[in-house]
Amino acid sequence: MLGLFRRKKKVFDAPLAPDRRIYAIGDVHGRLDLLRDLMEEILRDAQPYEGVADVVFLGDHIDRGEDSRAVLDFLLEIRQWPEINPVFLMGNHERMLLDFLSVPEQGERWLRYGGLQTLMSYGISTQGPVTDPETLEVVQGDLLQAMGPHRGFIDHMLLWHRRGNILFTHAGANPAKGPREQNDHALLWGHPRFFDTPREDGLWVVHGHTVVEEPEIEQGRIAVDTGAYFSNRLTAVRIDGGAAVFLTA
Repeated sequence: MLGLFRRKKKVFDAPLAPDRRIYAIGDVHGRLDLLRDLMEEILRDAQPYEGVADVVFLGDHIDRGEDSRAVLDFLLEIRQWPEINPVFLMGNHERMLLDFLSVPEQGERWLRYGGLQTLMSYGISTQGPVTDPETLEVVQGDLLQAMGPHRGFIDHMLLWHRRGNILFTHAGANPAKGPREQNDHALLWGHPRFFDTPREDGLWVVHGHTVVEEPEIEQGRIAVDTGAYFSNRLTAVRIDGGAAVFLTA
């Protein structure tokens, strides 16, 4: 009798329905070499199609890898490419960087989770323990001066992007709320129900942030962060005509 009252597990069965061809790239984390290779692959893949494709960069462009500064330069360059329409999302690592640039005392966490590599890419050394407030203040000033247009570029990155019934975010979303009702923390750091609660509004979510061994499609979620900075594999997904195809460099 107890089985009669067992709740039926929700199944997400909405079809992918973008309003145009679109690519999304997972967390780059300072791997300029892989990003260049993947962009070449995307351009080759898009060549047979007419029109300009959206390419969404899902955030965490910086930190951990060695070439964060060069990655940001390359992303600024990509904005001028006529073949694509780039969309740049903010990740939690960009958020931590901006927090440090506003409040030096918040830099310790960022530096411990990949920020030191970003500093080195700008030619900046901490010259002292990252727990020392004076050290953090000096580093903040040096980084502000070194970043130039990069700070404004990061500051204007989006938290989400939508095409048709597909939502692109860095870390996922609250499955019970629409895009405009999401809070920053859910989009940048994730939501506790994201992976176990299918959405009921037919909205797919394409995301990075959570590293997977292989890119995966499950219950309305498409995960493309394959841990580029340590796995040497940067992944993108192409969504077009109701199908999703993965590309990897």
